[in-house]
Amino acid sequence: MLQLNYRDSRPIYGQIKDGLRRLIVTGALEPDEKLPSVRAMAMDLAINPNTIQRAYAELESEGFLYSVPGKGSFAALPPEPLEARRQELLAKLRELIAELRCLRFTDEEILTAVKEGLKQ
Repeated sequence: MLQLNYRDSRPIYGQIKDGLRRLIVTGALEPDEKLPSVRAMAMDLAINPNTIQRAYAELESEGFLYSVPGKGSFAALPPEPLEARRQELLAKLRELIAELRCLRFTDEEILTAVKEGLKQ
C-alpha cells in the first residue's frame, strides 16, 4: 500500500499522510473503504504506531478520513474544493523550477522532464 523512503527529508508521518492522501484523491482508496488499523499499518511498515496515529489524525482533520469508534478509520470523499492543496503543490512546483534554473537547467530540459512525468 505505502512505501517509505528513509532518505526523504520529509518526516515519516508526512510521507504516510501524503501517500494516503494521494491514494484517496486518485480513487485508489474508494470512499468509505476501511483503512488498516493503526497497529496493523505500524507492523507492516515497522514503525511506531504513534507515527501512524499522527498521520491519520491530520488526514481526518483535513477531511480525507473519518473514524467510527470501535470500527476504525475510513477513506472519505476528497474534500471539496481541493484548491488549497492544488495551490500548495503549484507552489512546490514553482520552487522546484526555480532550483532547477539555479542548477542551470534550460527551460527545454525542464519541460522535457515535466512531459516525461505526465506520461507516467
